[in-house]
Amino acid sequence: MQKAYSVKATIASVAVLIALMWVVGMVNALLDYRLSEYGVVPRTAEGLIGIPLMPFLHGSFDHLVVNTLPAVVLGGFVAIQGSRKFLTATVFITLVGGGALWVVGRTAVHVGASGLIFGYFGYLIARAWYTRSLASVLIAVVVAVVYGGILLGVLPFFQEGVSWEGHLTGLIAGGLAARLMWKEDGPEESDQD
Repeated sequence: MQKAYSVKATIASVAVLIALMWVVGMVNALLDYRLSEYGVVPRTAEGLIGIPLMPFLHGSFDHLVVNTLPAVVLGGFVAIQGSRKFLTATVFITLVGGGALWVVGRTAVHVGASGLIFGYFGYLIARAWYTRSLASVLIAVVVAVVYGGILLGVLPFFQEGVSWEGHLTGLIAGGLAARLMWKEDGPEESDQD
């Protein structure tokens, strides 16, 4: 019974995140993407509001669509460990990655869930390194094979108009979240919430 509840909570956690992205995305589209100006603007007081908002704001419908599937898949792998850990990792990656972006990013408005997606990627790879459990290593291998190409997105010259700094800070925040959330010694425990 508890396992079925855990699966439902895991699915619900990811579904809520994606639903929020889409609701904000639709409202933003109706407002001609004016909400996107509330993204992260590095080293400005008004840009601080963008740190928690960035994963929900997208510059276009295509931008939202492109971020949805990786957010579902990578977020789903993170959520397998329980909805509390998913929420903790999501908040940590969003705030630490977004905060670092605010400090080091180029002057522009940075929006989109890709920093969070890179954070999930970094979290899953680092989690395998720190826990060394069979399940986490298998997940990391699948993630690396399927999504390893995204690492090109941390290169400044890879694609113009893309926040490579947001990708890089998200990736680092995800690795740091894994380090802080998982003990190297002792078995992994899944929270049953």
